Amino acid sequence: MAAQPAAAGLMEEFSEDLSTIRSIADRFRIARSRGELGTLVAREVLTYSLFELQVIGGRLNNEIDKLPSPYKERIRPYFLGQLFGAHHRLIAMDRGGEFERMPDPVSDQKTFSAFCDMVPLGCFAWDDVNERNPHLRQPRNRLFYYLISAFSMFVLDEPGHPVGMPFPGGYTVEKRGREYYCLIRDKEKEVPHSICNFCPAQQSEEK
Repeated sequence: MAAQPAAAGLMEEFSEDLSTIRSIADRFRIARSRGELGTLVAREVLTYSLFELQVIGGRLNNEIDKLPSPYKERIRPYFLGQLFGAHHRLIAMDRGGEFERMPDPVSDQKTFSAFCDMVPLGCFAWDDVNERNPHLRQPRNRLFYYLISAFSMFVLDEPGHPVGMPFPGGYTVEKRGREYYCLIRDKEKEVPHSICNFCPAQQSEEK
């Protein structure tokens, strides 16, 4: 997957961060179980300072505020739950020793390996190249999003977007029995760094 010019420029600017992110992805790739992966993700997430989390949360709220009403009011709790609700759950499971009781391997190793390949580029492809504030330009901001997504999709085997999350057109992420379904699951293929391409949810049909 070749980097776009803007992403390549950011990679050059943050070459040390790129090396670190690649190292993290490589460590994740060889996790022997979902529990080991959960522990690795938790260790990385715990390196984020309160200030960094505030920056990430501020950017998320800013992006939500750009959406039209009443959609932004409906989707806000789902976006916050996707990122910070899952963050709280990750830390609670780690502190409660739950990952030690998850010896089974990652369900779809091929998809997980592809996810690990994507993450380093994804951390740069999503950044705003016009943003000059050094705190907002950090690739770690986007890495946090992928860390939480790895926890949701490959440790918990749950969708990257929470069940019930509304999408334009009146569609939502659904759970039917033990299976998850999402109408936009296969509609993000043209965006290689989208988590939808690696989500365990199945493609649902338009009603």
